[in-house]
Amino acid sequence: MTEYKVEFVKIVTALIIGVAVYFLGLSIFNETQSRLLGVIALLVTLWTNEALHLGVISLLPIILFPALGILTTKMTTPNYAHPIIYLFLGGFLLAIAVEKTKLHIFIANKILDFFPATPRGMIFSLTLTSALLSSILSNTTTTLLLITIAIFITENVKLKMRFALAIAYGASVGGILTPIGTPPNLILLGIMQEHNMTLIPFFQWMWMVAPLVFVMLVSVSLLLSISVGDIVIKRDAKPKLLDASQKKVLLLLGSLIVLLLINAPMKPFWHGLGLSESGILLGFGLLLFLPPFKILEWSDDSKKVPYAIMFLFGAGFCIAKAFSQTGLADELASYLLDMTTLTPIVLLFSIALLITFTTEITSNTALISIMLPVIYSVAERSGINTTLFMMVATICASYAFMLPIATPPNAIAMSSGVVNVRDMIKYGIVLNILGVFFIVMIAKFFWSGILS
Repeated sequence: MTEYKVEFVKIVTALIIGVAVYFLGLSIFNETQSRLLGVIALLVTLWTNEALHLGVISLLPIILFPALGILTTKMTTPNYAHPIIYLFLGGFLLAIAVEKTKLHIFIANKILDFFPATPRGMIFSLTLTSALLSSILSNTTTTLLLITIAIFITENVKLKMRFALAIAYGASVGGILTPIGTPPNLILLGIMQEHNMTLIPFFQWMWMVAPLVFVMLVSVSLLLSISVGDIVIKRDAKPKLLDASQKKVLLLLGSLIVLLLINAPMKPFWHGLGLSESGILLGFGLLLFLPPFKILEWSDDSKKVPYAIMFLFGAGFCIAKAFSQTGLADELASYLLDMTTLTPIVLLFSIALLITFTTEITSNTALISIMLPVIYSVAERSGINTTLFMMVATICASYAFMLPIATPPNAIAMSSGVVNVRDMIKYGIVLNILGVFFIVMIAKFFWSGILS
């Protein structure tokens, strides 16, 4: 079969799945909501079978949503200019500079000085490093800073893929270690404050989630280490000293990390200057084009930016907007209210599964903003521990490992060019199931005693 025919069959398959999901949806949801589900099924199938280029698929919502009456063009297109997309742009520019100056080779050799230069050793070390950084920086920023270094540690294609996933998954796992690690954590604390609930202290939060982070880091590392064999990771015997351009990029990266670390606690003292992570990363990325740095040239280096990944996340934000606008999120939430007669452990598993797998196709920040007030009502009606159930939902929103639109780290791993959707689904579905199991078990037998 020719390549043209293969692509045609994949597209037709995706259309059939989308239409089938639409008709199935009509038995439960209204017309518009069913159309949205059909489009989501179409997009996910195309992303999975790679019938079209990632960027082409990711731009389809601009056409399909208005054409099917899901969202207007005016409501759809702003999602492709979401602030986090500019955070990506700044991070990508920094990554291009690191690669252009070959700074990644120097840093990779330094990493190999501290950790075992074996595939398993590197997978464990990259996962751990990413998780720890993600607990104090955003998981997006952490992944952007580490991904370029990780994939240049080896020339082996199979190892590159696993190293990229180790960075992405480690960032998602470690992001929950502190209340400031990911946006869903902060949303939880905000909603608790709105309902006059007792907030979870910073170090109590860390004590509670540390066992979960530990078992998930071990799970990620062991899973990605399966069948790596005895591949030798080569390194330069005598790493060269840094040249002038490498020193400039290293200075920028060091200054960026320092500014990111002090930005959050210092925000009350900036007096309305409005420093955000998106603005900071984009600013540092643009500095690379200016004197005295002049590392990048727009005419050449801008072509290396993976714009398809930026469109991909725009599509994710479109879906999140459509979930809210069509009432589909509220409709799904209403089913939770009908489940209040279930036993607490079954209800916990139900909420964990719903949040984890729904997050795969929409923004975790948008989803948790919609679902936490509903879960609060569910817990109140059931007479069970409200904080416990909201905590489980919040953590599950960050533990989606299957699809590139699920979390920023997943999307960045895809942007590296060494990971495809099938690889991510293969490892991600195992981690999703393990994550749900560990979260519910730890919540039931550890958190419940602390939060009672």
